[in-house]
Amino acid sequence: MQDIEKICELGRAVIETEVNAIQALIPRINHQFAQACLYFLNCTGRIIVIGMGKSGNIARKIAATFASTGSPAFFVHPAEANHGDVGMITTQDVVLALSNSGETHEILSLLPVIKRLNIPLIAMTGKVDSTLAKTATITLNVGVSKEACPLGLAPTASTTAALVMGDALAISLLEKRGFTKEDFALSHPGGSLGRRLLLRIDEIMHTDNAVPKVKLDAVLKTALMEMTQKKLGMTTVVNESDELAGIFTDGDVRRAFDKNADIHRTPIHEIMTKNPKVISRGMLVAEALHIMESFKITALIVTDDYNKPLGIVHMHDILRAGVI
Repeated sequence: MQDIEKICELGRAVIETEVNAIQALIPRINHQFAQACLYFLNCTGRIIVIGMGKSGNIARKIAATFASTGSPAFFVHPAEANHGDVGMITTQDVVLALSNSGETHEILSLLPVIKRLNIPLIAMTGKVDSTLAKTATITLNVGVSKEACPLGLAPTASTTAALVMGDALAISLLEKRGFTKEDFALSHPGGSLGRRLLLRIDEIMHTDNAVPKVKLDAVLKTALMEMTQKKLGMTTVVNESDELAGIFTDGDVRRAFDKNADIHRTPIHEIMTKNPKVISRGMLVAEALHIMESFKITALIVTDDYNKPLGIVHMHDILRAGVI
């Protein structure tokens, strides 16, 4: 039991150390930080993020966060850059270099090339008096008082601080650019958010013969048979011109039976729901889902400009599409 508590104490100490490292960043969100953001905002090329070792791992994540939030960016490995990949960096770019010590050889060897290109160099380092910091256009201080590692060797609090500073940059840029949910979805088309924001009802709705439909003068039995055959828990009701007159749902069936309606004689127009909720083609599935949730219904009728039923969108279709 003592061993378990000791392990928990060590874990809590690590988290506390890293929390303190993050809190120390707050006063460093200053004029230098704002200037770095402006360099990124005014960049007409790409944000090139570089770093070695653990800093390289953080740099990759920062580049990915930039790219997915509206700031075109990619990671360049400093060692590979020293052997030809530096050609990826152009005169339209801005470089963000991560090095806790500020003396990483592979990064320092790239500084003459970056200076020759005459492009901004933003340094993210824990040593503000290092070679990298002194050479950079802007230096962002991500230094920590101590690492979470009890040996003081493994990059822990320092990498966390660098990651958080990268997130602060990316989200500040996102806000400044007016980046929207729709923009985010465009860069994440394969994820659930992309499906939620980009999928349109035309892609999932039931059409043509799959649309349940009965005439106004049909009796309850006919409507029940149509609902059973089409398996959507409802049927549209149309007039002689094929215009939508109402909807008949499972709920209407229960209410009809509560009133002892004769399935052979009761006209559907007497027990249907008039003025049902309808939507138009091209609507986003997310919008259709919002309507369903707001009115507590499970199906929506898609109509054309002449109020004729074109399709049906059911909650089950939305579930299958992975939107929820």
